[in-house]
Amino acid sequence: MSGGDNLEFEIRPNPAPVGDADRAALLANPGFGRIFTDHMATIRYADGKGWYEPRVEARAPIPMDPASAVLHYAQEIFEGLKAYTLPDGGVAMFRPDANANRFNSSAQRMAMPQLPVETFLRSLQEVIKIDRSWIPEVEDGSLYLRPFAYASEVFLGVRPATEYLYLVIASPVGSYFSGGVKPVNLWVTPDFTRAAPGGTGAAKCGGNYAAGLSAQAEAAEHGCDQVVYLDAIERKYIDELGGMNVFLVLDDGTLVTPPLAGTILPGITRDSVIKLAQRDGRRVEERQVSLDEWREGTASGRVREAFACGTAAVITPIGVVKSESGEFTNGDGGPGEVTMSIRKQLVNIQRGLADDPFGWVHRVL
Repeated sequence: MSGGDNLEFEIRPNPAPVGDADRAALLANPGFGRIFTDHMATIRYADGKGWYEPRVEARAPIPMDPASAVLHYAQEIFEGLKAYTLPDGGVAMFRPDANANRFNSSAQRMAMPQLPVETFLRSLQEVIKIDRSWIPEVEDGSLYLRPFAYASEVFLGVRPATEYLYLVIASPVGSYFSGGVKPVNLWVTPDFTRAAPGGTGAAKCGGNYAAGLSAQAEAAEHGCDQVVYLDAIERKYIDELGGMNVFLVLDDGTLVTPPLAGTILPGITRDSVIKLAQRDGRRVEERQVSLDEWREGTASGRVREAFACGTAAVITPIGVVKSESGEFTNGDGGPGEVTMSIRKQLVNIQRGLADDPFGWVHRVL
């Protein structure tokens, strides 16, 4: 039983919201993921009952029993997307229906109940409406939305839980890049893999990210910003970064990106890049790309640029790639022309500054 198709949210305004002056001070330099709005959305689930008690209420700590299933067996999933102010003063989200569908795909993989798409969208809309004043007015400011669900049943048996809690919290964020878009340097980890066929690589679950922290620390030790993973079987093909998908730009303008085969997160920004590129007449190849092909392509000039993409940074140029066998630089080490052109198109659509040919912008206010 899924339930939740026609849920009406009970709105309980925070009786002690952050004052205007304090909020303005926080929003002057919000950073990323370190401050939060006044409210959150919650919905409960129980087997045989479905989704129930949808609320928007004051953001507060969650009471949790030490035997809550999520603490022991990690049944948990999440999403991440942003709300933007529009030129006319309105507010919109970018492709939230895609996040809703991916959330449900993750739920299916983790043996969790799916949430009706309309309920997912409504939960985001209600949080945005009540916390509209938290959207930063700084350059590239937005409201980062984090929907997530976890097994809340108090039980230590190894099986899917019978009770879950779904929440949405929101965090005002500024520009991912201070001082302009900067290329990231990557470390190709020789020891760690992100996911294997049949695993949870295509699900957005917290365990995938926890398992990547050691590899990320390894990258930092080598002076790199992000780790890039190779496939778990042959250890030669590019999978993805710790939290972003990868694209190469060839000398004829073709985009090449690893295929979705169960080990790579189906990024919404990734899909948007592919659709924009194809609309512009670019060839897009979703195929295996070996580290050797990448390295040799930069040396020969066949690979002109490379970039990573994801919700937080949208599109990030890739500069130097380091590995145990040496390092190579993409292009001249700076943001490439094709990379920045695609980034500009995507950002302008997200913020309502350009035509929306695919109907991606979902207006809330």
